[in-house]
Amino acid sequence: MVSSYVAVDLETTGLDPKKDKIIEIGAVLVLNGVIKDTYETFVNPYRKLEERITSLTGIRDEQLESAPGIETVIGEFLDFAGKFPVLGHHVIFDYSFLKRAAVNGGHGFERQGIDTLKLARRFMPPEAKKNLKDACEFFEIKQEQSHRALADSKSAHFLYQELVRRFGSNEPEAFESQPLIYKVKKEQPASNRQKEHLQDLLKYHKIVLSVQTDHLSRNEISRITDKIISQYGRI
Repeated sequence: MVSSYVAVDLETTGLDPKKDKIIEIGAVLVLNGVIKDTYETFVNPYRKLEERITSLTGIRDEQLESAPGIETVIGEFLDFAGKFPVLGHHVIFDYSFLKRAAVNGGHGFERQGIDTLKLARRFMPPEAKKNLKDACEFFEIKQEQSHRALADSKSAHFLYQELVRRFGSNEPEAFESQPLIYKVKKEQPASNRQKEHLQDLLKYHKIVLSVQTDHLSRNEISRITDKIISQYGRI
């Protein structure tokens, strides 16, 4: 069984790592089952948050405006995480966002992972809800708060420790780490020509974007441009 790892949780603008952005990272470094260090930071997504994200997390645009971008943050996080396995509740979600950011920043990020959601599905009754909040309540684990990155990373850690305590001796194979598989290619920055074309479309159709165009990749700006043309037409 794994006793040393980095438990991590993200808050994001949505569920798709190809389109959405990280807005908060929280992580705890666990050595031999004990929290030794924590990492927490807001991340500027260079776009306005949807109301549903603010309602869910309590994070507001003004909290992110002065925060560093992911291009700065990802190196700090990788230094904190070291080579330890990554633990999380539906860990592939967090890993996919982090790996995309790492690859775009020129870093490698291949890790083993431990998924507390898979463990919850294995050891909880079928009818019980398996999200992090409900799983912690089921096992009587006190939570600081929900849908904030550092608090949820701690909750995932405590959930894992409780599952190990209850079921580890009988089914130790369930608690082995597994390779995390998420393939991603480095995104290319948008060209000046793409940016100029988009700005011309926005001005012509009197559209105000909620994203900052200077921070868009080539694929992102292409998708936005195509969507505007399909909705409003060309110049």
